[in-house]
Amino acid sequence: MFGMGRLGTKTRTFRPGLWLFVIIAMELGVVLAVGLPYVSGDDPWETWGWPVWISDGFSLLVVPVVVFASFSLVRHQRRERDQASKTSRLMDTVLSTSREWLWAIGHDGRFTFSSPAGVDLIGYEPSELLGRHFRLVIDPDDLANALQAKTSTQNAAGWSGLHAVCRHKDGSRVVVEVSGRALRDAAGQPNGFEGTSRALDPLTLDALATGEIRSRIEAILASRTLLTAFQPIRSLETDAVLGAEALTRFLSPQGISPEVWFVEAAAVGLDVELEILALETALRAATGLPPSLSVSVNLSPRACLDPRLPDIFANAGIPMGRIVLEVTERQHVVDYGPLAAALASLRGRGLRIAVDDAGSGFASMRHVLLLKPDVIKLDRDIIAGIDTDQGQRALGAAMVGFAKEIGASLVAEGIETEAELSAVAELGMTAGQGYLLGRPSVRPEDWAQWDEAFQRRGRPKTSMNPGPN
Repeated sequence: MFGMGRLGTKTRTFRPGLWLFVIIAMELGVVLAVGLPYVSGDDPWETWGWPVWISDGFSLLVVPVVVFASFSLVRHQRRERDQASKTSRLMDTVLSTSREWLWAIGHDGRFTFSSPAGVDLIGYEPSELLGRHFRLVIDPDDLANALQAKTSTQNAAGWSGLHAVCRHKDGSRVVVEVSGRALRDAAGQPNGFEGTSRALDPLTLDALATGEIRSRIEAILASRTLLTAFQPIRSLETDAVLGAEALTRFLSPQGISPEVWFVEAAAVGLDVELEILALETALRAATGLPPSLSVSVNLSPRACLDPRLPDIFANAGIPMGRIVLEVTERQHVVDYGPLAAALASLRGRGLRIAVDDAGSGFASMRHVLLLKPDVIKLDRDIIAGIDTDQGQRALGAAMVGFAKEIGASLVAEGIETEAELSAVAELGMTAGQGYLLGRPSVRPEDWAQWDEAFQRRGRPKTSMNPGPN
């Protein structure tokens, strides 16, 4: 992404004496050009039958008109350049001083512009975002769900006041308010988006936390109105579906992404309660999945310590051997002792442990080293563009070797192009997840098709397979 450069035009002072001299010189030139032939005895207008005074008079009248028109045009163009220069300087000042992050993305989802305010908001310089997909800073699925809810009450071409979670360069989460509009080309076809984002200021967050957020989350907890979408996890060797990850969906018109719900719940101390409700909803929905598939559910480290978990998993209605518990990076863990002990107890009952978003930050790698998971899910920051970035390929290859050393299976998240799919397969990754391999769905008929593909292609030998019943 690039910042807006300074444009300037040096303005020159208009001097009437100079232009008067030019007009007189042109007039004399025309008179001489017409009159000199008569001095030599020639009559250039003889064939026309015109006296010389007509041509001289005509020339003397036309030349000032032409000169005046030229002068007016030059002056108009100079005014336009001056105005453009002022506008450019004003825009440069706005972009340099505004706390609003101005951005634009093309039809392929990649950034085409980023203002300097993005550095303070998400940590990325404009040049670091240019040409990168927006999934680098925001989850496309979360954004799509928030946008769908928001545009149900606003014009689909534009929206404002949408709350979403951006991922900072350092791995932290930032709650932002997003406003924008869709762009269209000359034919009226979608051609990207442009808009602004700003961090919700502390006073706004405090006001929301003490009022609207708490009441909204308490209403969800009381009504238990959540949905679960499942996204398939496929074998990269056979293309068979090995399992499905449970993704929470909120039935809300406020235009708030699922990630924001959990971040805001943490702000009012209701994060564990909301996670437990999401877990129970997911496990209940998982009874409708084909029995050949494993089921991945997400919990934060703090929720993993909740004493209700053993009973929830025991009464889930599906065997513990089918469940994979993904530990998220939402919270910093000071003492891994209690967390490791709680997970060891669940492991003893057949549950498998996964670390989500591995490679996205220091916290996720600490999870991997200290929890020794059965499954490592590589963050999409490593996978996106891995076909062209040598550094990402090297890191991916290192993670393949590391997973083998600790006996864990590796899942590549966020695969969205055929080139990325080929690259991760060449590196030795055997399982993947992403829009290219299957979008999240709440429809049981879609889940049934995953099982048919599994049975048709045969049961692959991989640790993502469900354990014994």
